Amino acid sequence: MNRDIIGGNWKQLKGQMQAKWGDLTNDDFDIAEGNAQYLAGKLQERYGWEKDRAEKEVREFESTLDDRYRH
Repeated sequence: MNRDIIGGNWKQLKGQMQAKWGDLTNDDFDIAEGNAQYLAGKLQERYGWEKDRAEKEVREFESTLDDRYRH
């Protein structure tokens, strides 16, 4: 996710992201491990979205998270 939302929260966030973006695999999320750019790239690849759309999806997902996931 966002460069600030990583670490111990990744596993909880991974489940939420899998629910939102079901076309991404466990391997995609394991490799991403908090890297927003990688995640956006995978969204582009799997869904055929433009770069701006994929980055917007990641930002919008981040904005839905509460403070316990923010450092």
